[in-house]
Amino acid sequence: MDPICPSCGGPLRQIPEDQWPEGGPVPEGTVEMYLGPEPEVRRVVVVHGYDAAPDQHWFPWLRDRLAAEGVRTEVVELPEPSFPESGAWLAAVARAVGEPDPHTHLVGHSLGCITILRHLAGLPQPWTLGGLVLVAGFTGRLEAVPLLEEFLAEDVDVSAVRANARRRLVLRSDNDPTVPAAATEALAARLDAPVRVVPRAGHFCGSDGVTRLPAVLEALVPRGG
Repeated sequence: MDPICPSCGGPLRQIPEDQWPEGGPVPEGTVEMYLGPEPEVRRVVVVHGYDAAPDQHWFPWLRDRLAAEGVRTEVVELPEPSFPESGAWLAAVARAVGEPDPHTHLVGHSLGCITILRHLAGLPQPWTLGGLVLVAGFTGRLEAVPLLEEFLAEDVDVSAVRANARRRLVLRSDNDPTVPAAATEALAARLDAPVRVVPRAGHFCGSDGVTRLPAVLEALVPRGG
């Protein structure tokens, strides 16, 4: 008979020691632990990137597809997207996200990724986020966009994000002209997140022909799961 969670009464799944979440809690001498099933996605907040808007790229498509699945979705409208200021963007994301919870997932694109990470890194503990999907994410300066030098001057400590975001996924393309593949791979390593490569997607913009992004939808609403 499958084990049952004493708190919620739901089924539990067993995972090996090498997959335990950072920080436990794991009793001394325990060989394995139990976690409940992955939380249901009820709310998604999408954070766009530099020189973008909620009605561009693949954001409207994702919002509509998630709505069809019964998921409340907001694409945050960030101030002055062509001349971004870090504090103003952080404030807008904080208003949109509110308090993270296991049923909320965040999706970031390009400059929106580091903005999400900065917001989460600054939250008082404890908190739990259901999941995080970062598309063409990076930290550090971008040679391709010198205008963002000041915005990107400060790094972000992702240790709290790695520990408190239950599901993490990073997407990159194999021909991004803006963000080097190595930068996105390095971010994924810092987050201990898997990387999925979407072929010929450029920087995942409408100008690259990317107006749909099934890889993000599948990460948020898995099929057959």
